[in-house]
Parts: sequence; structure tokens; C-alpha cells
Amino acid sequence: MMSSSEQRREVGGGEGEGSSSMTLTQSDHHHQLSPAPQLSRYESQKRRDWNTFGQYLKNHKPPIPLPQCNYNHVLDFLRYLDQFGKTKVHLNGCVFFGQVEQVGPCTCPLRQAWGSLDALIGRLRAAYEENGGLQETNPFANSAIRIYLREVRDSQAKARGIPYKKKKKKRKIQINSSNNNEVNST
Repeated sequence: MMSSSEQRREVGGGEGEGSSSMTLTQSDHHHQLSPAPQLSRYESQKRRDWNTFGQYLKNHKPPIPLPQCNYNHVLDFLRYLDQFGKTKVHLNGCVFFGQVEQVGPCTCPLRQAWGSLDALIGRLRAAYEENGGLQETNPFANSAIRIYLREVRDSQAKARGIPYKKKKKKRKIQINSSNNNEVNST
């Protein structure tokens, strides 16, 4: 008599022609059914961004240990990322500055889009704290980063001729019943 761990289980088709069968032990079958939990798209991106930032700090001359990282290093990282950007940002002297549509070529630089940088900072801010950093010392939460992102947003909106308008919250108007009586009586 075989123990339960030695019992074999057939997986696949039957004995007929063209069918394949594969024999697994129960322990193999158990491992096959429980793969490592897959990370969400957000969690995967956050991990990738965190590793990229860590690599940036290691490659810095001289290397910067994470506990010594401050908002200036974060700002340098954001500027470094601009070289990999795909968003054309027209300069003030460009004929297309302020135009929504670009009808010809220009030599203006490609930059990281504001929305991409804003999302990146959000992920790095969360990753910093998940990796043992204190909320009070989080360089990604520094006001200088928010100011930089606001300047990037505004300059990109101006360069494209698209003003950025913050969505206003809808406010419910409450009418007091005593006011209605006064308005109606006048």
C-alpha cells in the first residue's frame, strides 16, 4: 500500500491515440496548484520604480545610501528621467509654443509628462514607507517635490496651449425653509 505522498495521479487524456498523459505525485500536484501570488499592476510598477530609484542612488557619484537621501536627490532623479521622456514640450521661443497642434518639426526637447511624474512620485512615496522609511522623513512627500510637479504641470500646459484647470468640487446648496417663506413673501 502506498502512502498518500507516494500515490500517483494521472493528469491529461485517457489511453487513446493522440492523447498525452502525465504522471505527477500529489506533492508535485499541490505545488502546481498554488503558484506564488501575483502582484497587481500597481504593486509591480511600484516595486519596479523603487528598484529603479535605488539603482539611481547606487550609480550616483558618490553613491547615496537610502537613509541619507533627501528631496534634492529626488528632484535630481526626476530631472534625470526627462532624458527618457516622450512628451514634446515647446520652449518659449518655438513657433509652436502655446499651440495645441504641432504642424511641423521643431527642436524642442522631449520630457516626461507631468501625469507620469505625478504618478511615479505617488508610488515612490508609498514604497518608501513600505520599505521602512518614516512618514515624517519621506523625501517624496516634501513640499519642494509638490512645487516642482506644479511647475512642470503649468509649463507643459502653457507650452501646449492647454490651461490646466483643477476640477472644483460640486457643492450642494441647501435651502432653508424659513428663507423660502421670506423670499416668497417679498
